[in-house]
Amino acid sequence: MDDKQTPNDGVPQLDGQLCFALYSTSLAMSKLYRKLLRKLGLTYSQYLVLMVLWEQNELTVSDIGERLFLDSATLTPLLKRMEQAELLTRVRAANDERQVIISLTDAGSRLREEAKKFPSQMLCTFGCELDQVVSMKQQLDVLRSNLNKNT
Repeated sequence: MDDKQTPNDGVPQLDGQLCFALYSTSLAMSKLYRKLLRKLGLTYSQYLVLMVLWEQNELTVSDIGERLFLDSATLTPLLKRMEQAELLTRVRAANDERQVIISLTDAGSRLREEAKKFPSQMLCTFGCELDQVVSMKQQLDVLRSNLNKNT
């Protein structure tokens, strides 16, 4: 008998798994962003935090966590490093000391101009038309929403 697994033997095949396609695509995407972000001295996680703050400055840690699907235990060390890099400030809310307000510094705000180039640079790398990228993103948003309902 042949030791090779066939698609019909009931054992999941790696290349047939959506989870692996998402995982390996995420790794490839992160690798590309790492190259772009290196010029700015940012990690991908830091870039995500900055994007949230560029949309709306002065948010609580929990507000940022909600947008990024991260808990405060994961987010707090990241925010502390960003504060040390002088990209943002962390200040306790006057009306509720349990809340920490995160605000951009001038340095964090200035990075926005450089980051404006990223979407078009990435689109060129994708090898897809814009409408295909928009459709994929919408499908992934639906998938994420469905998955979050079950967690």
